[in-house]
Amino acid sequence: KMGNAESNAYQNHLSRFLPEEQSDIDGLFNTLAGSGGSAGAKNAKAAKKTVTLAALQARQSAHTREPLPEPMAVRLYNGMKSIDLPGKSSGPSEQIAKEQFVIFMSNLLKGNADEKISIIMRMIARTGGPLTGKQIQEFTEDLITSVVHVLSYRKELKGWSLENTRDASSGVKALASELLSELKLPDGTKPVGSQLLETNFDQSVIEDWVYRVPQISVFLSVVIRQGLHVLHSLPDQTNDILNLVPHCKGIKGRGIASLFDIPAVIYINSHLPAELQHKWHLLFSSRLHGESFSQLCAHIVNKGPCIVILRDVDGFLFGGFASHSWEVKPQFQGDNRCFLFSVFPTLAVYTCTGYNDHYMYLNHGQQTMPNGLGMGGQHGYFGLWIDSDYGKGHSKAKPRCTTYNSPQLSAKEDFTLDAMEVWAVGDAPESAGKKGKKSILDVDPQAQALLEMAGKSRQSEGLREPIEEDEEDD
Repeated sequence: KMGNAESNAYQNHLSRFLPEEQSDIDGLFNTLAGSGGSAGAKNAKAAKKTVTLAALQARQSAHTREPLPEPMAVRLYNGMKSIDLPGKSSGPSEQIAKEQFVIFMSNLLKGNADEKISIIMRMIARTGGPLTGKQIQEFTEDLITSVVHVLSYRKELKGWSLENTRDASSGVKALASELLSELKLPDGTKPVGSQLLETNFDQSVIEDWVYRVPQISVFLSVVIRQGLHVLHSLPDQTNDILNLVPHCKGIKGRGIASLFDIPAVIYINSHLPAELQHKWHLLFSSRLHGESFSQLCAHIVNKGPCIVILRDVDGFLFGGFASHSWEVKPQFQGDNRCFLFSVFPTLAVYTCTGYNDHYMYLNHGQQTMPNGLGMGGQHGYFGLWIDSDYGKGHSKAKPRCTTYNSPQLSAKEDFTLDAMEVWAVGDAPESAGKKGKKSILDVDPQAQALLEMAGKSRQSEGLREPIEEDEEDD
């Protein structure tokens, strides 16, 4: 018979869930317990059902890959097992009681940092106690891998896919490394590199980290809801994960893979203003639209806030977020929501310093001012610059870009461009309807005249695109 203390704790945790959530959790527990237990035991013993590791690992349909990668199933099991029930002998049990299951769900999905932390500590290492940076790194990589895996498995990537993006495995390592860079020792120092992997971190440090790095809790929530398929359809439950991945438009069926990987999309999207996080639309790709600066301008002018990403010939991936529509003019534009970022070899976002307002710049066909696309720094010394002589650029930041405090983003200060994409984010501005479909040559007769004087053909004539219907999501 359950002791009162036990039933009170259990009832308190249960009461955090709405009635329909409770039945969802009951259903999941019964399914898991059923897949691990014998049929004969199910009548009188219904209250004593338990869940085993094998049942968690077998939570899959007969014909497909499992929704949860194996290492994450083991970590969830260790987390559930770590919950001590009052009045229960503390001998090691390999099975998970319903009370443990409910308290685990309640703490991780509804709890505060304090309630989450002891479970997360046990998910990182079964032993508890101080944890090494290497153990935390392995957990974080498993967690991010699982998020990508379950969203792909549940077809929740909203038009992104593992096929139309860059390989996710290097993105997983880069995002884990970026999240781990927030681990701070009690004296405020942040160990890095091999020192980080060997350092011991105690519970208070990890609690502080989980509190300051919201992605850990959000990712755990995604893995539980989507991996175990529980509480995933209730609208108020999904606000934290609603815009985790933006809807992706404009790449499907184009036969190219984006320069972004899914972990980078999740990370960069989380730094955008909230009202822009729901949708990305591919405006320009050098592999689709050709390597031409006038093509670039034609596709990105007056299209609202955008993300620019480039790859140099050394394989470095980097770019910037432009908070305003790009306009061709010889002045700086944008505001302090703009930022620069790196995707590879490191994943990082560099926000405004307030030192100057040189956020974004786009100029074309002028003799007196530099022609090209730039962000941050100053003329001749941009944090990010693509020359109108398409294919050349620079990232000059010795020691840091004044506008964004970013380091040199490219492998070499003066780089050669290998590929480039521009994504509009959020909803297209009203003006983009008709005007946005025009070529830069329609908008800027001077540029047209210059090209004709130089004897160059209007390359963009043949490349005007049909007005594209929004593709349906997968």
